[in-house]
Amino acid sequence: MVGEKLYKLNEMFETIQGEGVYTGVPSVFIRLQKCSVGCAWCDTKQTWYVNPEDEQPIEKILVKSVDEPTWCSVTAQQLVSLYLERYSAKHIVITGGEPCEYDLLPLTQAFEEIGCQCQIETSGTSEIKVTDATWVTVSPKINMKGKLPILPSALQRANEIKHPVGSNKDIEQLEALLSGQTTKSDVVVSLQPISQKARATQLCIKTCIKRNWRLSIQTHKYLDIA
Repeated sequence: MVGEKLYKLNEMFETIQGEGVYTGVPSVFIRLQKCSVGCAWCDTKQTWYVNPEDEQPIEKILVKSVDEPTWCSVTAQQLVSLYLERYSAKHIVITGGEPCEYDLLPLTQAFEEIGCQCQIETSGTSEIKVTDATWVTVSPKINMKGKLPILPSALQRANEIKHPVGSNKDIEQLEALLSGQTTKSDVVVSLQPISQKARATQLCIKTCIKRNWRLSIQTHKYLDIA
């Protein structure tokens, strides 16, 4: 593993993508450990910190049944080998944590070489290093605890901008963020109600109709799947 990039893996599992453009697509999720953003409503806070005492053998990481801050170091080729041994879905979702705190180019290249399609889910606060074919979902986290700015380069690279919404303030922040920014001509902008709250959902529906944006529902939470 000398010279190879190491990724800190929190968990790896196969399920159905529950939100965004690829809703309903069978997917293998690779969740990486480490995040400096600090979202108040984050449902994976166990991935924020890399504590040495939480390092575990990969065998223990692969059999997790509860959310834990444990992690292991793996290379891109090790992850591909694990995938080939255990899974069948061809869509790979790299998430976190904040996955773009790592250089994801070797990882996305490795999966594309075996015929997989990669998607990353990022806050847009770190430089995005992936293949050209990778589907980039930017879920901009504005004015969070970590005080990290959304990078213009992340918005320019985004194939999908998926914004969590709890109140009208969140929509106003997104509009201000996108104002004057260069994005792809075919970028998909969607609003996602936080925690399936009824008021937030109705606000998102109203705004999506007005702006011709898309509604993203966390269907995996309604279905009670991972």
